[in-house]
Amino acid sequence: MKTLFSAILLLLALAAVGEGVVAPDAKLEKLVGGFEFAEGPTCDAHGNLFFTDQPNDRILEWSADRKLSTFLQPAGRANGMCFDAQGNLVVCAEARNELWRIAPDKTVTVLVTNFSSRILNGPNDVWVSPGGALYFTDPFYKRRWGDTNAVRVAGENVYFLSADGKTLRPVITDFKKPNGITGTPDGKKLFVADIRAKKTWRYDILPDGALTNKTLFSANGSDGMTMDAEGNLYLCATGVTNGVSVFDPSGKQIDHIDVPEKWSANVSFGGSDRRTLFITASESLYSIRLRVRGANPAK
Repeated sequence: MKTLFSAILLLLALAAVGEGVVAPDAKLEKLVGGFEFAEGPTCDAHGNLFFTDQPNDRILEWSADRKLSTFLQPAGRANGMCFDAQGNLVVCAEARNELWRIAPDKTVTVLVTNFSSRILNGPNDVWVSPGGALYFTDPFYKRRWGDTNAVRVAGENVYFLSADGKTLRPVITDFKKPNGITGTPDGKKLFVADIRAKKTWRYDILPDGALTNKTLFSANGSDGMTMDAEGNLYLCATGVTNGVSVFDPSGKQIDHIDVPEKWSANVSFGGSDRRTLFITASESLYSIRLRVRGANPAK
């Protein structure tokens, strides 16, 4: 009864704030299931969606014409991913505690493997800034497929990697467990979730890649996240309700997309017009049409 009452209050609150993000008459669609754990959705310049089935060590592609195929297997137990401006897939290769760049021809380049001679905890999510610099989260999660006894870096941090790959440094060191990450298309603001502390923070990005002006954006944590062209932020598995919760630039919740799965891990805009929101949730891939485009428009 308490859960039902909370859901009713949420719906009433959303109705009071005005227009949401879902397109008129749009319904959530389950595209395909049967995965062990779906994660890491990101879209290429043609609207094709790439995502991972992490326990099965593969990167999958859901094409703009609705066909499923395997892009790469094995794939370093890939977790979060993001395309760069050159069409390369930047991958958090959690099994290797590395950050990879995968070219369209599937050539793998290791970008990061350690910091100060210690291996990373396990890169989890990554965002590529407009200038080509990378920001990635590095929490520690016990691996279901085994782990190494090597000496790890101190702390669960967020790192900056310069566009030329020569400078790697932590830029956030005070989180309990950083997870989802994304930034604005102009490269001026970064959003990062501290999933264990159940908070999402906003930062200003300085010209040298450092972060300043830490501001609480939402009293909700998140696994993956994405942003639309209106500056709304989409948070997954916030701990309050399952599915995807949508917050306007001021941090006010304006919509919620319920997903009938145990865990909604991550989200990405895709499709040829960038108006389809894809959701990786436990064993399945879902989509729903929105009235808004993703923050990075189709090319």
